[in-house]
Amino acid sequence: MRRASAATVLLTGFEPFGGEETNPSWEAVRVLQGARIGGHRIEARCLPVVFGEANARLRRAIAEVKPKLVVCVGQAGGRAQLSLERIAINLDDARRPDNAGQGPVDAAIVAGGPAAYFATLPVKRLRAELQRAGIPCEVSQSAGTYVCNHVFYGLMHRLQKLRGVRGGFVHIPYSPAQAARHAGAASLPTETVTAALRVIVRTSLKHADDLPIALDAQH
Repeated sequence: MRRASAATVLLTGFEPFGGEETNPSWEAVRVLQGARIGGHRIEARCLPVVFGEANARLRRAIAEVKPKLVVCVGQAGGRAQLSLERIAINLDDARRPDNAGQGPVDAAIVAGGPAAYFATLPVKRLRAELQRAGIPCEVSQSAGTYVCNHVFYGLMHRLQKLRGVRGGFVHIPYSPAQAARHAGAASLPTETVTAALRVIVRTSLKHADDLPIALDAQH
C-alpha cells in the first residue's frame, strides 16, 4: 500500500445510481486527482451507492491516504444549487433501494452512536466564498437519510478518532445533461462543481473557524 504524504486532502464522489448513467459528483471529483491545492495533494476516490459498503470503502481510503481534510460529494437531483451540509444524522431510511438492493428503514448507522454530528468545515465562510466566486450555493441543515447522509455520518464518526482531521459533505444538483431528461430540474455544470471544490478545499485548509453570522444575513 502506498503511503501518501501527510499534506493530503481526500475527495470522494459516488458511482451512478437511480437509473442514471453518470454521477456528476464523481465526474467533478476525479479530475482533481493528483492536483495540488493550498500545498496539499488531492486524492480522489469513488464510493459505491451501497449502505455499509460505502462507509467501509471510505474508512479504507482514509487509512490509506491519511488526509488532513476530507470532503465527500454526492448528488441530490432536484436541488437548485450546491448545498454545504451542516448536520449528519444517525439514521438510514431509504426511499429507494441502493445499488445492492438494500432498503433500510428506521435503522441506526452506528448502533449507540450520537444522534447527530456537525460538519467541521466552515460552512458559512464557504458559502460566502463560493458566492463571491459566482457559484450558487446554500447551507443545508439536512443531508437526507439515503447513502449520502450514511457516508456523511460515517465520516464524522470516524473523524472523532483522528486528531486534527476535519471533514464534511457537499450535495450538488443534476448536471445539465441529466437535467435535460428531468423536466424543470435545476442543474450545475460539472466544471463549476470542480471549481467550487477548489474553493472549498482552499478555504477549509486556510480557515478552521467559521463566520459568526446568522445564515439569513448572507442573503
